[in-house]
Amino acid sequence: MIVISRQVSLADEEVEITAIRAQGAGGQHVNKTSTAIHLRFDIRASSLPEYYKERLLAASHHLITADGVIIIKAQEYRSQEMNREAALARLVSVIQTLTTEQKARRATRPTRASKERRLASKSQKSSVKAMRGKVRHSGD
Repeated sequence: MIVISRQVSLADEEVEITAIRAQGAGGQHVNKTSTAIHLRFDIRASSLPEYYKERLLAASHHLITADGVIIIKAQEYRSQEMNREAALARLVSVIQTLTTEQKARRATRPTRASKERRLASKSQKSSVKAMRGKVRHSGD
C-alpha cells in the first residue's frame, strides 16, 4: 500500500516496477546486476480520485507522458531495494506536488509608515549624491 495522503492511497499492483541495469560508471558490478528501478504508473487506470487524475493529466511535467503514464527511473543507489524506495518516494512526491491546491494570492498595500520610510531614504540618498558635485571655493 502506497500512502499519498490521509484519504488517498494506492495498491501496490497499480505500480509496475521493473529492475534494469544501471547506466554510468561502477566497474564490473554494474554490468552484471540489475540495481536500477524503472517505475511505470498509469494515471487513467489507477484508483486515484477523479480530481487527482484530472490535475495530473492536465499538468505539464517531464515525468508524465502524453498517454498519461508517469515514468520514473531510479539508479542513485547501489542496492535495488533502496532504488525501489527512492522511485516510490518520487512518485508520491510528484502526485502530491501536482495535486495540491495553490492558495490564492491576496493583494496587499504598503502601510503609511513604510511609504514614509521609503521617501525619507530617497531624500537621504538624494542629498548624499548632491554633495558629490564639484567643490566650489568662494575665491574662484
